Amino acid sequence: MKKVLILGSGAGGTMVANNLRKKLSPKQWDVTIIDNDEIHHYQPGWLFVPFDVYSPEDCQKPKREFIPAGVNFVLDEVVGVDKESRTVEGKKDKYSYDYLIIASGCSIEPEEVQGMMDGWHKDIHDFYTLDGAIALREKMKYFDKGRVVLNIAELPYKCPVAPLEFIFMADWFFGTKGVRGDVEIELVTPMAGAFSKPIASSILGGICVEKNIKVTPNFDIAQVNAEEKTIESHKGDKVDYDLLVAIPPNFGAKFLGGSGLEDPLRFVETDHFTLKAKNADNIYVVGDATNVPASKAGAVAHYESQTVVENIIREIDDQEPKPTFDGHATCFICSGYEKAFLIDFNYEYEPLPGKFPFPGLGPFSLLGDSYLNYWGKMMFKWVYWNMMLKGVELPLEDQLTLAGKMRHTLVTQ
Repeated sequence: MKKVLILGSGAGGTMVANNLRKKLSPKQWDVTIIDNDEIHHYQPGWLFVPFDVYSPEDCQKPKREFIPAGVNFVLDEVVGVDKESRTVEGKKDKYSYDYLIIASGCSIEPEEVQGMMDGWHKDIHDFYTLDGAIALREKMKYFDKGRVVLNIAELPYKCPVAPLEFIFMADWFFGTKGVRGDVEIELVTPMAGAFSKPIASSILGGICVEKNIKVTPNFDIAQVNAEEKTIESHKGDKVDYDLLVAIPPNFGAKFLGGSGLEDPLRFVETDHFTLKAKNADNIYVVGDATNVPASKAGAVAHYESQTVVENIIREIDDQEPKPTFDGHATCFICSGYEKAFLIDFNYEYEPLPGKFPFPGLGPFSLLGDSYLNYWGKMMFKWVYWNMMLKGVELPLEDQLTLAGKMRHTLVTQ
């Protein structure tokens, strides 16, 4: 019996497991997922917890609900990968593989910024962990005056549109509380503008101006001065805050350190188009664990999973992997007041204004906010739980049925 081993059962790992199991003979191939957590988190939902749009319970389900029959789920913590012997070391056991898929994601490390831990979960908060989002909800509940600063420490970071969503939602949140006039909102970013792509940055930056949100670009954070409540750049520029919403440096899984697979941030060195690990045979990478220059987001993991599955099957059939992943990303950006933007782009093409087709419902606006885009965003959670994770591809007639239900939801709101 040959073995496929998947490290991580987040979005990417679960999608790959579901689709591989459909294509590989269970008599010839054992498929196993290793993870150290029983609970699957809908990570895009964490951003909405501070605003009480979602509860923590809305964002959690048992992982075993999404792991198909015929796939083994092993609860263990991976501590190392030996690419030469094709083995994975866990705290409980050692595991061999014929093919390895690394889907171990990434996480924030606030200790990498000098002084940040001095104010962590006091006046400095995050929404990139569930505990952080819950703590931020409590902090924002009675915040009615002062400066809210969102700082991006460095690139890459998970979900590139999340900072924009947060500041737009904060504008709505404080507006509905009647205190927006007493709350300043500022985005402090290492990028040249509100977003990494020029046209989208110009349009979204204009929305920031309309919403009276200040954007401070090209800010390379050096340290946090928690006592005086300022962040300071390497050039010595300072920005003061009353509430700092931090996006600290993102790193790949700790077990990748010293594996010979990783870059300096512990992301796996990955071919941008085949998604095969550069420094090893029979290893593929999916989701946030890769170092490809694409967004670290669930939709991207969905597109990547298709390439990973196709190329593993091709290699099993003695064919060369195909360079089919093009960096495709599709992202909704909630702009507050039940409206949202939609952007769609890849390695070659940046987000542009236009229309995005959706069968039976009508096109979504690209780089223009609308109520339809917002309900598309809200519907995405249902699609994620019920389709994406399970590898379900709906035929056109079922897409039309789903679109009809979504249209009814829009009409009755």
